[in-house]
Amino acid sequence: MESTTRDIEGGETSAMERPEVESARPNGPAVAALVAAAFGSFVLGLFTTLAEVSEPLKNWLNWSNPVGPLSGKTGLALAAWVGAWLALGVAWRRSEVDLPKALIASAALIGLGVLGTFPSFFEQFAVG
Repeated sequence: MESTTRDIEGGETSAMERPEVESARPNGPAVAALVAAAFGSFVLGLFTTLAEVSEPLKNWLNWSNPVGPLSGKTGLALAAWVGAWLALGVAWRRSEVDLPKALIASAALIGLGVLGTFPSFFEQFAVG
């Protein structure tokens, strides 16, 4: 049995005659937010480790004396997150992105970011 509905003008249309309506939104903007957050985590871990490797970099990252180099590390991580979110959000705003690949890439970036913030890891690279 074929279903019928009334159209705006009162005529009946069958399911076969109805135009398809695009109802799903592309996942690109949501995936961009996810990958950008993972990238910000990676940048935080990267600068945490690099600050142990280079004393001049550690001094440069000291944007606020009460906070120390953590202020520069978190500032750069925030800038990386916002910049990546804007760039990916614009690039993927109308795209359907492969979600499994994005999740794997995000998990890898977050894992590297967490690794870079572990003292037992970044102290391996400490100078002096």
